[in-house]
Amino acid sequence: MSEVNVLERREPALRKVESPQSVPAVGRALNAKPLKPEIKARAPLPREDPGEWTDWPAQPEEEQPQVTGKKPRTGLLKRRPVVLAIGAMLLAAAVGAGYVYLNYADRFQSTDDAFIAARQSALAPKVSGYITAVPVTDNEHVAAGDVIAHIDDRDYRIALEQAEAQVAAAQAGIENIDAQLEVQQAQINANEAQVEQAQAALVFAEQQNARYQDLAQKGSGTIQNAQQYSSQLRQQQAALASAQATLKLSQRQIEALKAQRNSAVASLAQAKAQRDQAQLNLSYTTVTAAQPGRVVNLSAAVGQFAQPGTNLTMFVPDRIWVTANFKEIQLDRMRPGEPVMLRIDAYPGRQIRGHVDSIQPGSGTAFSLLPAQNATGNYVKIVQRVPVKIVMDDPPTDVALGPGMSVVPTVRVEPTPSLYERLRGWL
Repeated sequence: MSEVNVLERREPALRKVESPQSVPAVGRALNAKPLKPEIKARAPLPREDPGEWTDWPAQPEEEQPQVTGKKPRTGLLKRRPVVLAIGAMLLAAAVGAGYVYLNYADRFQSTDDAFIAARQSALAPKVSGYITAVPVTDNEHVAAGDVIAHIDDRDYRIALEQAEAQVAAAQAGIENIDAQLEVQQAQINANEAQVEQAQAALVFAEQQNARYQDLAQKGSGTIQNAQQYSSQLRQQQAALASAQATLKLSQRQIEALKAQRNSAVASLAQAKAQRDQAQLNLSYTTVTAAQPGRVVNLSAAVGQFAQPGTNLTMFVPDRIWVTANFKEIQLDRMRPGEPVMLRIDAYPGRQIRGHVDSIQPGSGTAFSLLPAQNATGNYVKIVQRVPVKIVMDDPPTDVALGPGMSVVPTVRVEPTPSLYERLRGWL
C-alpha cells in the first residue's frame, strides 16, 4: 500500500476531483481527449491504534508517531470528594429517616377493610288503613318521637269509644252489686235482731212453762194453763229456729252477691284491657321514630293502603360505629380502649377520633351463613379476618355518615412515644 493511500485514510473528507480545466493547454491544443476525473472513495476513519492494522506499512523511525503512555488513574475519592461527601450525607439521612419511620409505624395497625355499621331497621305499621299524611321526606333527620306517617284513625276511635262504654257498664254493674250488698247486710242485721228477739221470748216461755208445770203438779194451778205455756214454749222455739234460718239465708245471699261482684270485677278488667288495646291500636295509626336518625328509602305515600308489617321506610339511627376487619396477625397488641384515628373515604380531609370498643371472639367466616370447613385433605392456611368494633368519640354532625361507607382506621397499639414524636417535642 502506497503512502498516498495511507494519507487518504487519515482524511475524513473526499478528495477533490480534478476538473478538465487542469489539463495543460498543450494537450488541448493537440486535440487530445480530456482525461477523466479520478474519483476516489471515502476513506475509512483510522482506528485509535494504528498498530492494530495488519496491513499498516512500516514507516521510517523518524516518521513513526510518538506514542505517549496513558495517564495513571486516580481514586474516586480524590477525583470527586464533594460528591462522595454529599452522597454519604444523603445515605445517612435516608437510613436515619427510614429508622425513624419504621419506629413510628411500628406503633400503629391499619386496614382498608373497614366500613361504617349501624342497626338500621324498617319502619312498619301495626295496624292497617289508608295513609293520610307523610310529613317527612327522603334522607331527612328526625328526632325521637317525630311523626313518619299518619293512618286513618276513624275506625280505631270508634272501637275505643265502644271499649270505654263497656268499661263504664262493667263499673256500673259493680256499683249495683255493691248496693245490693249493702241492702243485704241491712237485712242480715234485721234478721239477727229477730233471732235475738226470738231467743228472749223463748227464755220467758221456758220460765213460764216451768212455773205453770210446777203449779199443776202441786195442784195450785190448772192443767189448762200448764198446757198453754207449754204450747207457747214450743212456738217460741219454732220462731227462734225460723229467725235463725232467715239469718243464714241472708248470709248466704251475701256470699252470692260477693261472687257476682267478683265476676263483675273480672268483666271490668276485661273491658279495661279491650279499652287499652283500642287505645294502642289508635296510637299505632301514628308511625313515629323511636330514636334519632335519618329516614332512608321512603316508600310511604298518601292514599296508600298499609298492611301490618308493610315497609314504609328504612331508618338509620344516629348511633353508628365502624367494623374493621383486621388480619389476625395484627391483633397481638390490640386491646379495647386503645385510641383510633379514622379517615373516611367520602371525606378525605376529615380525621375522626375513636377508640376500640371490642374484638369479636372469632373470625368473620366462623359466623357466616356457610362457614368454611377446614377439615379437608386440601387445606391451605389463609390469614383470617377478625371484626373489631370501633366507636367514634366525636362523630361529625355536618356530614352524612351511613352504613357501608368505607373507612381506613389506624389503631395505636403502643402508647409510648416514638422517636419521631420525641424529636418533634424537642423541636
